[in-house]
Order: sequence, then structure tokens, then C-alpha cells
Amino acid sequence: MHWDNFQMVAKTFKGLESILAQELTAIGATDIRPERRAVSFKGDLATLYRANMWLRTASRVLVPIASFTANDADEVYRKAKSLDWRQFMSVDTGFAIDTTVYSETFRHSKYVAYRVKDAIADYWTEREGRRPNVKLTNPDLQLNVHIAERQVTISLDSSGESLHKRGYRVATTEAPINEALAAGMLLMAGWDGQSDFYDPMCGSGTFLIEAALIAQNIAPGVFRQGFGFEKWNNFDADLFEEIYNDDSLERPFTHHIYGSDASFYAIRAAEQNVKAAGQQRFISLHQIRIQEISNIQSQSPLVMFNPPYGERLAQNKDVLQLYREIGTALKHSFTGATAWILSSNEDALKCIGLKPSKRLRLLNGELDCHFNCYELFAGKRNAQYL
Repeated sequence: MHWDNFQMVAKTFKGLESILAQELTAIGATDIRPERRAVSFKGDLATLYRANMWLRTASRVLVPIASFTANDADEVYRKAKSLDWRQFMSVDTGFAIDTTVYSETFRHSKYVAYRVKDAIADYWTEREGRRPNVKLTNPDLQLNVHIAERQVTISLDSSGESLHKRGYRVATTEAPINEALAAGMLLMAGWDGQSDFYDPMCGSGTFLIEAALIAQNIAPGVFRQGFGFEKWNNFDADLFEEIYNDDSLERPFTHHIYGSDASFYAIRAAEQNVKAAGQQRFISLHQIRIQEISNIQSQSPLVMFNPPYGERLAQNKDVLQLYREIGTALKHSFTGATAWILSSNEDALKCIGLKPSKRLRLLNGELDCHFNCYELFAGKRNAQYL
């Protein structure tokens, strides 16, 4: 394995591939190619470290070490066993295997993982007379096996825990939005910190914190406890320390971020998370229903929120009424703003009563969602927001 210019794959959400490609360009990656829920690219170890530190919309960064076709799990075993595992681990390395299968030939992802585990164990048994341990929690080496029909790719997972787990979320509410998805939505909306930002249904504060980090260009990986590559046998601690401590790209943020929610518990959770991220200077929180917000005073702010979708039938009537009230609040209290709303409920979105200037599609978990933009033309702006 040559570590001066090697292939990598950053995984992401459906719909965020082009945003991730832009992020990769910004960190100096080369040969950038968007794929299905992923972007492949090339670089060196510094690129790998920067990708994990800086990519806001990636969930993990993989380094493929083998790609081959196979007709059954036994063939996967034979080809996996033929790899030179000494490049990546020793017999004392505790490892784990994550498997993703999209195939008619391979129906059981756990069985494929089991056979790859056997291949690695037998490889070391033949050379050392003993086998490495499978270590499911906090492994020394995390492997990813991806099968698309008969094409098998074995990769090293350089991230460890998913990159969306920034490390600042110390408190949560029901169904919080994924941090990487939130960052992607902000970047899709063109957020760059050049205006005020509002989330009137902020929950535990994910949009607020991601908006603050983007506004100041703070690396999202700075809060994390660690990355998978730090346990690799080729880990360059000095290089990573230099990248980790480099704050030369940070910039001042001269505007402000406002979050509100009807729930007392949501605001308490948001306060804890904002404090954990060190963003109290830039983020103000207030417990208030969106229907009670009076006119905002910011000039052309960005508004973004993720209202309830009302998946359960019993909620549906209430949710339609809520969206009508959201529409009223946007028209009367957010004049001059650009508002983005994410929802899987198309009927509810129609109740807002505004025509979207942009309609995008995103997946939030398993839910196919509309990500709509509304231009709220300016009226009088002489009252306070909160």
C-alpha cells in the first residue's frame, strides 16, 4: 500500500454528494468523483486526516485495500485471506467488520462478515500460530466490506465512530436531526455567516451549532475524542497534531444566531449542547412558540427548521394546523428572510400557503423529504424578534 497518493471514499447522505465534492475540493483532494451516497477521491495521509477533521457532510472516510468479484462467500474468504494483512495490522490488533450488501447473490451480510473474519483469523494462525481477537467496541482496526451484486470492496475505516457524532451533543430531544445532514442543508442553502440565522423550532440546537461552526469555519472534528486512523500502524502523530491545531482558516462572525422552541426541555438540551460546543457568545435561546414570535429585526436573515412531520395518522390533523400557523408566522413575522423547511409531509407543506422558490429532495433517516425554500419579501421591520 502506497500512502503518498491513494484512493479514498467519503460516505454521505443521498442528495449531499455535490456538497461533499465541494468540501473535498476545499481540503485539496484530487480525482474527486461523486457516486451513490459517496464521493471517491485521492490524496495522501494529510488529506485523510483533513477529510476526517473538516468534512461536515461525510459520515465516514474509507480507504479501499482490495476490490474483486466473487460468486459466493467462500470465494470472498479465499480472496480476503490472500491479502497481505501485515501491512495493516498485527496478530495483537483487535478488529471489527462492518458489512453493507446490495446483492441478489449475497443475501446475508452477517455471513459475509463472518467469512472475512475467518479469513483474517486463518491468515494469522498460519503465520503466528494464534489469531487476533474480534473487538466489537472501540476496535483497533475497523474494516468495511461493501458488496454491490458480485463486486466486493474491503476497506479500512479511518473514522471509527461516524463523523456526524461531532462530540458536542451532550443532551438530546426526540428525533434530533443528524449533524452531517444539518450541515449539508446549511451549505445547500448557501449559509456562510454573512447574515443572522434563525431556527424557530430548534429542538436540541443542531442547526444552530452547525451554523455557528460554518460561520466561523471551525473544523467539525475538533470536539471529537478520536478517530480510527489514530490506532493504525502508520499513524503520523506529528502530522495529525499539526492539522488538528491549525486554526488559520477560522474567521470572525459578526452576526448572531437565534434559536427558539415551544418546549422547555428542548431549550435546556440546546443550552447544554451550545455550551459544550463553546458557542454561547453567538447563539441566543428562548422558549417561545413560533406562532408567538413577533417581527424579527434582522436584515435578510436565513431561517431554517425541521418541524414535526406527523407520520402517525392520529397526529395528522394537528400537524396540518401547525403548518398553517407556520405559514402565518413566516408571512407576518419573518418578512425579508429566506426560509428553508425540511419535511416528509407534502400535504402539510401545502398548508403553509407559500410557493417555494426552490424544491430539493433529501433523505432524513429513511424518510424521503422535501427541502423547500421560501423567499419572504420584506415588509416593515421595526419590532423585536424575541
